[in-house]
Amino acid sequence: MKSGAQAEQTAARFLQQQGLRLIQVNYRCRYGEIDLILKDGDTLVFTEVRMRSSKGFGGAAASIDARKQAKLIHTAQHYLSSLSSTPPCRFDAVLMATPDGANGIEWVKNAFE
Repeated sequence: MKSGAQAEQTAARFLQQQGLRLIQVNYRCRYGEIDLILKDGDTLVFTEVRMRSSKGFGGAAASIDARKQAKLIHTAQHYLSSLSSTPPCRFDAVLMATPDGANGIEWVKNAFE
């Protein structure tokens, strides 16, 4: 298994242990991809999983730049257009240094608007 897919599985398992319900993995459309879509109560949570083994260049969090955020927002809007009503939403990020999260998992709620 590739490390990115393993990191996404680790993140999904971690978030489910926190009480979130997994809706979809790797939602893709012409605008981009969202790694995980989950529900936290009534809130739909679009989650970006980032793994960076090095803290150089700002580490995993810094890799979600303004361009990436815009793509995620556009992709989320595409997903939401398929629903009959729009629930409350947020964007989270799950950051880790290794695919298995052995060095810790950082969950950033409301990572950006």
